[in-house]
Amino acid sequence: MSDRPLTDDELATLRRELSARLKALQASRETSADDRKPVALDQQSVGRLSRMDAMQMQAMAKASEQRRRQEGLRIEAAIERIDEGEYGYCVTCGDGISEKRLKADPTIPTCINCAK
Repeated sequence: MSDRPLTDDELATLRRELSARLKALQASRETSADDRKPVALDQQSVGRLSRMDAMQMQAMAKASEQRRRQEGLRIEAAIERIDEGEYGYCVTCGDGISEKRLKADPTIPTCINCAK
C-alpha cells in the first residue's frame, strides 16, 4: 500500500464507488437477460445463416454475462475486505498492496509479488 493507510473517509468513498459499480453491473445483467435466452428456430426467418448469427450473438451475450459475473464477485470481495478492515493488504502474503496498483484496479486482492 502507500506510505499511509487509507483513511475512514477514503474507505467509505471507495466502498460507495464499488457499490455503485456493482449496482450498474446488476442492472446491465438484467437488461441483457433476453440476449442470453435460447435461440428459437424461426421457420419464417431468412434461413440457417440468420439462426447462426443469432446463436453467435447469444454466445457473445453469455460471455459478456460471465465477465460481468466475475467482476461482480471481485467487487463483492473488495467490499468485504473493506468491511473487515483488510482492504489494501495482500490476501496471500499480508503485505500492503501499492497505492498505484489499487488505483489501477480497486478490486485487486494481491500484491505484485504474489500476482506473479
